[in-house]
Amino acid sequence: MTKLDETLHMLKDLTDAKGIPGNEKEVREVMKKYIEPFSDEIQTDGLGSLIAKKVGEENGPKVMIAGHLDEVGFMVTQIDDKGFLRFQTVGGWWSQVMLAQRVTIVTRKGDVTGVIGSKPPHILPPEARRKQVDIKDMFIDVGASNREEAMEWGVRPGDMVVPYFEFTVMNNEKMLLAKAWDNRIGCAIAIDVLKNLKDASHPNVVYGVGTVQEEVGLRGAKTAASAIQPDIAFGVDVGIAGDTPGISDKDAQSKMGKGPQIILYDASMVSHKGLRDFVTDTADELNIPYQFDAIPGGGTDSGAIHVTANGVPALSITIATRYIHSHAAMLHRDDYENAVKLITEVVKKLDRETVEKLTFV
Repeated sequence: MTKLDETLHMLKDLTDAKGIPGNEKEVREVMKKYIEPFSDEIQTDGLGSLIAKKVGEENGPKVMIAGHLDEVGFMVTQIDDKGFLRFQTVGGWWSQVMLAQRVTIVTRKGDVTGVIGSKPPHILPPEARRKQVDIKDMFIDVGASNREEAMEWGVRPGDMVVPYFEFTVMNNEKMLLAKAWDNRIGCAIAIDVLKNLKDASHPNVVYGVGTVQEEVGLRGAKTAASAIQPDIAFGVDVGIAGDTPGISDKDAQSKMGKGPQIILYDASMVSHKGLRDFVTDTADELNIPYQFDAIPGGGTDSGAIHVTANGVPALSITIATRYIHSHAAMLHRDDYENAVKLITEVVKKLDRETVEKLTFV
C-alpha cells in the first residue's frame, strides 16, 4: 500500500467522512481541523456552512473560495415489517450505478452496514430484464429479521445513508480513487489555498468556505455568500472527464492530468468574462496548465453566489473527474495541485483596483 503523505492524509480524511445534504457535521469538523491553522477566524452560518477568514489587507476586496461539504447519498424513508429499508435519493443518482452497492446507514446508535437490493433478474420476464430497475423498486438490506430488529440497531426514518468506499491510491500514484470527490476536492482546494497564503502577503480578505446542501440546489452557497458579501468568488468543484472509452470531444473535451477546468458556461451561470480572462492570463504567465469546458446541464456554487446582493463576479474552476455521482470517482493529483497553485496566484493579485476593473468588463 502507498504510504500516505500529508496531502493524501487530508484527502483521505475528507473523502472518508460521511455527509449528505443536511447532514454535513462530520465533514465540517474534518474541514475545520485542517483549515483552522491557516485562518484568523472561523464561523458557521445558520445552515451549517463553514466560513474560514484569512485577512491580508483589512480594507481589501473580499474573495470567496467555495467548495461544498455534502455528497450525494440517500435517506431512509420507512422500514417495512420484514426489516428492509425504503429510501429516497438525496442529490442526483443514475439507477444503473446503485444496485448491489454497499452503503452505511448513520444512526444515533452508530453505523449500520447495508446493501442496495432489488427483485432478482432470474424471476423477471425477459422484457423486464432488459430495462433499468427503477429506483422506487430498490430497497436497502441491513440483514434485519424484522422492523423491530432494525429499529433496535438505531435505524430510523430520516437517517442518512452514504456510499461505502475507502480512499485508494491507484498503481499510477497520481490517480486517486474515492467516494465524495464531489466535492471534498473543492474543500481541499480551499484549505490548501489558505495554507499557501499563511505567510504570504495578499491585498484582500480571503474566505475559504465549505458550503452545505449544494447537491439539492446550491442552498448553502446562498446563505454563506449572504454572510460574506464577497467582491469576487470562485466555485471549486469537480467537472466531467472526457477521456474514457466512448466519449468524443463533442461530448466532453477535458482530460485528466491536463490542468484544472475553467468553466465558460453551465446551467447555473454564464461565467464572468473579465474574471475568466484574468485567471487564464495569470495561468499563461506562470505556465500553469488549464482546460476550458462548457457544460449544458448542472451547476456549481458559483451559480448561487454570483446572484447574491448586487451581483458577484464569479468563476467556476473544476477538476476533471471520472464517475461522479456514483460510489467511487477518480481524479488526477496534478490537476488538484495546479488548481491550488492557480487560485493562490490569482488571489495574490486581486487588489481593490484590479477587482474594480474586473467588475465592469
